[in-house]
Amino acid sequence: MLIEAGYPGISISRQCELLSLSRSSYYYEPISESAENLHLMSLIDEQYLRTPFYGVKRMTEYLRSLKYEVNPKRVRRLMRKMCIEAIYSKPNLSKPDRGHKIYPYLLKGVTIDHVNQVWSSDITYIQMIRGYLYLVAVIDVFSRYVLSWELSNNLGCGFCITALESALKYGNPEIFNTDQGSQFTSNDYTNILEGSSIRISMDGKGRAIDNVFIERLWRSLKYEDIYLKSYETVKSLYEGLKAYFEFYNNERFHQGLKYKKPAEIYFHK
Repeated sequence: MLIEAGYPGISISRQCELLSLSRSSYYYEPISESAENLHLMSLIDEQYLRTPFYGVKRMTEYLRSLKYEVNPKRVRRLMRKMCIEAIYSKPNLSKPDRGHKIYPYLLKGVTIDHVNQVWSSDITYIQMIRGYLYLVAVIDVFSRYVLSWELSNNLGCGFCITALESALKYGNPEIFNTDQGSQFTSNDYTNILEGSSIRISMDGKGRAIDNVFIERLWRSLKYEDIYLKSYETVKSLYEGLKAYFEFYNNERFHQGLKYKKPAEIYFHK
């Protein structure tokens, strides 16, 4: 990502500051894959948004129906790279690290009726022209307000922690819900939540719908922005995401909010 090239008189640090871009993101490069695999990953991503219950076998058959010669082993590898988990038969990318504590799912039967009651976080795959990155976001479930987000070119927990710390500047939720991925079960992550007296909730295995509101965010983002634009650089992707989330929070009418905007609900406007 060459921020410096367009503005040679401004330091990298200052350019990152003006873009509200973390300095570490400056050094990101999209993860490379073969052109063929990137195309398959694009097809998988779009189909998954339509049929999130497709596991490896069904996704393999879907690609074969499009005349692509793929086997389950290859599809499983690509789905794992993309953080895709079927509702039923999961490919196990979100398998927790050994020794990490798993927390119960706390939202069954719970009526979510106010802001900062439940926050949710998840990771998704973002395709670019040449490669891809990972995106994490934290949302307030009641208002659908996107509290924070971060990009990364690896699945370490660092970018998830950065997003969490940014979100906590708004205050503390009563419950924080995620899947059982190693990023969210890591001690570094859960210690922050427990240290703030936040109750931790984790989706049951094979229950992608437990995190349904952030899954809807990913669907909206991809159909309304990512699939319509061909992002080539990390800088352009970052600026595009920043603009989209500003739109999503402050301008987009949400049917589930009786056509109000997330910011109107979150800030009680």
